[in-house]
Amino acid sequence: MAQESVYYSINKDVGLHDTSLLKRALDSLPGVTSVSINKEQGSVAVDYDSTGVSQREIAEKIEILGYPIERS
Repeated sequence: MAQESVYYSINKDVGLHDTSLLKRALDSLPGVTSVSINKEQGSVAVDYDSTGVSQREIAEKIEILGYPIERS
């Protein structure tokens, strides 16, 4: 088990409904163990097992749901 964490900044206002939607969708990915969302900062933190899911898959899920990720 390779436990890792990844953090994303979302380029969209995140409300209470958005928080629930993102959390449910990300929790459904295999290997995701924890999802934390900071509505005020528009950030998402995901703890996951990298043998079950990749950072790319997590990012794609967020963007498919309509939440663009800020790229640096």
